[in-house]
Amino acid sequence: MNASKYLAELVGTFVLVFVGSMSILGAHAMNAPVLLVVPLGFGLALLAAIFAFGDVSGGHFNPAVTVGALLDGRIALIDAISYVVAQVVGALGGSAVVLLMSSQSAVIGTANVPGAGVSDVQAFGLEIILTALLVIVILTVTERDRGHAPLAIPLTLIAIHLAGIPFSGASVNPARSLAPALVGGDLSHIWIYLTAPFVGAAVGWGLFRAFDRLES
Repeated sequence: MNASKYLAELVGTFVLVFVGSMSILGAHAMNAPVLLVVPLGFGLALLAAIFAFGDVSGGHFNPAVTVGALLDGRIALIDAISYVVAQVVGALGGSAVVLLMSSQSAVIGTANVPGAGVSDVQAFGLEIILTALLVIVILTVTERDRGHAPLAIPLTLIAIHLAGIPFSGASVNPARSLAPALVGGDLSHIWIYLTAPFVGAAVGWGLFRAFDRLES
């Protein structure tokens, strides 16, 4: 039944956004190094979500990943739309719980924004590149090496956060960015994170298929 897949995407995205966001707040509260704690927070949250719900829905937990799967013909359009709705609801739930446990200003502090001295255009470009990397890894390992997918994908997300946090905020996930922006009441820069990951997903899929044709 597809309802179980949608629920898995909702809860899995909730886990990703809630745990990842709390890792941001925890790093600030304990004066811990953000560039160490936050990548591990999001990466390990994704690891937990994949192991808990990945067998049910495929473990997207990210509208950009769903678009990549749609472009590759791995998911029907109606399911893709339902996945994205579930992911957004789950992400909003994650940020809402963060709000209940802290404050609106704290939620804003978990939102993605370009780093100091980084323009919106530069952040946009970096988000495209980072999302393309994530999508090509996901499409590759889930087709050719499914046994390593639950580890390869979270490790890739950790690497993406290590590379991107100081510059673009390392979203690569429109639902993850939209939720704290809406709940925190600050939509500045949100256009970057609602567009660049989808462009990156298309680029990642295109590269995946290009290499696939070269190898065949």
